[in-house]
Amino acid sequence: MPSWSFRRRGAAALFAALSVFLTCVVYAQNSGGPQPVPLPPPITAPADTSYPGTIALSVDITNITDRVLNVHETVPVKGREITLLYPEWLPGTHSPSNPVENMAGLVVTANGKRVEWVRDRVNMYAFHIQVPQGVTRLELNFQYLAPLDPKRGRISSDFADVTWNSVLLYPAGYFSRRILFDPAVRLPEGWKFATALETGSQDGNLIHFKPTTLNTLVDSPLYAGVNYKRVDLSTGADNQVFLDLFADKPADLEITPEELQYHKKLVIEAQKLFHSHHYDHYDFLFSLSDTVGGEGLEHHQSSEDGTRANYFTDWAAGVAGRALLPHEYTHSWNGKFRRPADLWTPNFNVPMQNDLLWVYEGLTDYYGNVLAARSGMRTAEQARDVIAQIAAYFDISLGRTWRPLLDTTNQPIISSHGADRETWPSWQRSYDYYPESDLIWLDADTKLRELSNGSKSLDDFARLFFSIDNGSYITRTYTFDDLVAALNKVQPFDWTGFLRARVYNLATQTPENGITQGGYRLVYNDDQPEWLKHQDSSRGTSFATSLGFSANKDNGVENVWWDSLAFKAGITPDMHLEAVNDQKFTVAGLREAILSAEKSKQPLKLLLKRGDEFVTVTLDYHGGLRYPHLERVEGTPGRLDAILAPGK
Repeated sequence: MPSWSFRRRGAAALFAALSVFLTCVVYAQNSGGPQPVPLPPPITAPADTSYPGTIALSVDITNITDRVLNVHETVPVKGREITLLYPEWLPGTHSPSNPVENMAGLVVTANGKRVEWVRDRVNMYAFHIQVPQGVTRLELNFQYLAPLDPKRGRISSDFADVTWNSVLLYPAGYFSRRILFDPAVRLPEGWKFATALETGSQDGNLIHFKPTTLNTLVDSPLYAGVNYKRVDLSTGADNQVFLDLFADKPADLEITPEELQYHKKLVIEAQKLFHSHHYDHYDFLFSLSDTVGGEGLEHHQSSEDGTRANYFTDWAAGVAGRALLPHEYTHSWNGKFRRPADLWTPNFNVPMQNDLLWVYEGLTDYYGNVLAARSGMRTAEQARDVIAQIAAYFDISLGRTWRPLLDTTNQPIISSHGADRETWPSWQRSYDYYPESDLIWLDADTKLRELSNGSKSLDDFARLFFSIDNGSYITRTYTFDDLVAALNKVQPFDWTGFLRARVYNLATQTPENGITQGGYRLVYNDDQPEWLKHQDSSRGTSFATSLGFSANKDNGVENVWWDSLAFKAGITPDMHLEAVNDQKFTVAGLREAILSAEKSKQPLKLLLKRGDEFVTVTLDYHGGLRYPHLERVEGTPGRLDAILAPGK
């Protein structure tokens, strides 16, 4: 029998041989595979220095039939290389939302000779150009190909919304405020236009604007069209505000004295709230159209707004969307003049960070709804109904059980990568930082009033936070700590804990404290609000708080709430409603069936169609229509009534 030492030496030799073998295998695996190709050099970072010279920009929009905008730029250059950028990250959309694929036909010349360009291999919005010896300017020609569908591209045979970020290239390496442009536009014959830009000269349908910086240019879109009317909403020579109306038909431009007064009061109430303004003049660029899609996008001295054609001619039908103009107007103070620090970027190709969108958009939404009530654009009852609808929506939406509100501020960036429409929005919880913030800021407003015995409110915060540098429109940024400090200056409290519990932490309960502190409670009944009876049919009909789904104007199932009665019965958003209780489906018929089931033990029967398949579902539901309302709690302070009342 071999000795122990012999066996030990043999084992050691075997182990050594095995180690060498494994080392060779690992080496072969690690050294024999592909290696990464080096990335191209990064695009030059923007610096706060002036670009030498002024870029001339001419945009021809006369080819309305093909929805083609022809662009010519003259770019002064120094040196042998330049990188031109197509704007990617757009203020107001909070995302990389400018479609570079709609830019085509780029040709660069110098001294009459073609100059080649090369798109960056990583950054699809960057174009590198080697400048020939002795060349001091480049001539650029390209086209912006707007979508043919006016609802997507906002260009029709009678109207155009020209966004300058779609029709220009600009040099990398500079802050946008340090690049000067000399813009011009050629319109179709007979068209009128409106913009916050200052007109330099006009020769027929060719308009030259005064030179301006790139950031101001992109922030000053142009509306143009056949049917146009300008309405003066100014409170005086020191606060000039205009409603620039463009419509499908001249009749849609007619505004009643009462409607005019509501819009004038909006400007008055905004001044009472903010005690300042941060524009030379302000223009609501407002399209009233059933052809061109709706819009709502803020700018510092104007806003892109768009709604249904009967905005004025059927005033009663538009209560739901009545906060559009107040919201966008509020953005001139919150979002444009005061802006979250990480939402301000030096140019339009530096990524934004959205973690304070619950202030940028959420507080704006709150003030917008308040101003809609104070101006009379909504009655106090209608304003309370809107709050009730928001709270009721979140009471049946389960997305809050897994996703904190803060994470929804990332949604603009997430959605820009192709998430065009969420299948289960109540579970996916996409843009909740808008409506849920209404409830959070209502909570803050009523808490301020409670703590101060009615002497302080979010009106005082607005005056403190937004009235600085009156008349200036140079952006002042803010952080979470700045926000908390201002709230504490208005009324000391643990505002850090208050906001973090509602925004940053997972909050499974709907934030309804503002309703109860305001002197109301959320209730449900069968009484449909009068304004809902007049609501534009294009908005569809919701049975969310009863059956758990909503239908569009064509009786298609538009949305199904996660884990609702409809969800559990197998109803999905790709279905079409065919019949209710063996009768042809109508919205009125389903309402009648729900009311009947409330008084009987008979279930509801729905016939639906998915593709070529017919599906029958039975809903054992007897709870009524469950329209949400706010009911006054007697004996409690009516703080919500004070919030919605006109300012003093």
